[in-house]
Amino acid sequence: MRIEQIKAFLAVSETGSFGQAAKLCNVTQSTISRQVQGLENHLKTTLFHRQAQAKLTVSGEKLLPHARRICQEWEKVEEKIQDLLGGKQPELCVAAIHSVCAYYLPPILQTFCQCHPHVQLRITALGSDRTLKVLRDGLVDIAIVMNNKYLTSTSEMIVKHLYYEPIKVMVSNNHPLATQKSVTISELAKYSQVIFKDGYGMQRIVQDVFASYGFGLEVAMELNTLDAFRGVIRQGNLIALLPELALQESKSDSSLAIIPIDMESINPLENQLTREVVLITTKDRFEIPTVRDFFNLVYEYGKKK
Repeated sequence: MRIEQIKAFLAVSETGSFGQAAKLCNVTQSTISRQVQGLENHLKTTLFHRQAQAKLTVSGEKLLPHARRICQEWEKVEEKIQDLLGGKQPELCVAAIHSVCAYYLPPILQTFCQCHPHVQLRITALGSDRTLKVLRDGLVDIAIVMNNKYLTSTSEMIVKHLYYEPIKVMVSNNHPLATQKSVTISELAKYSQVIFKDGYGMQRIVQDVFASYGFGLEVAMELNTLDAFRGVIRQGNLIALLPELALQESKSDSSLAIIPIDMESINPLENQLTREVVLITTKDRFEIPTVRDFFNLVYEYGKKK
């Protein structure tokens, strides 16, 4: 059953004539007859008495009020979709990792709001895995996450590189490592660590790096906020590996020290431990003007950084 068949049925019931219904729908009479007949075949009943004037059968009378409601709802759906594709979107939902929400997005959000004053932005800070899940589930329009090619290399996603970001070590200012200009993985393996909770891309990076060097990772606790990381690290000998953007406030905190990591690599290009941050949406969402505008705004901002 198709909406054209419902519309043909209503046109005939309103005009009492297949010929007049064809004029009303701007199609040929044979098209109207074929659509009505298709609807009758689907319902396995006759809907009109085909006499000089087309009159509804009992089945046709039963169908009529439902057909009207179906068409009314369909018109509402068409209007909403056209509004969406025309840029009339009431809200835009973005999920991003915490450091991006805190330090990368604010100037972009201000610019977008100036250009789209009638669009309400909803920004949510989540771990990378959770962010990708809510994007796949249709709960957000755009995701900004640490790249995980196992989760982002699908045909329905549009993925754009934003930046590579060095990962450094945060320690208290009285930690044994605090005065060093750089530290190696073997030196870091001697200390218990504070890491992000499961579902955060940073946890995987830290685990993979230590495993690749053949060291076990001694985890003292798992956290999910930058304030909590700073508070715990200040207290003693624990260490935390964090991306540089997440360390902005820590750099001006005299109770903390930030130290680069020496990867001990023979390849100078691999001397730093980094993470890649990417911008993601789905192909169908990219067709929506407001989503496309925000996506392009974030991407262009990243190219200037």
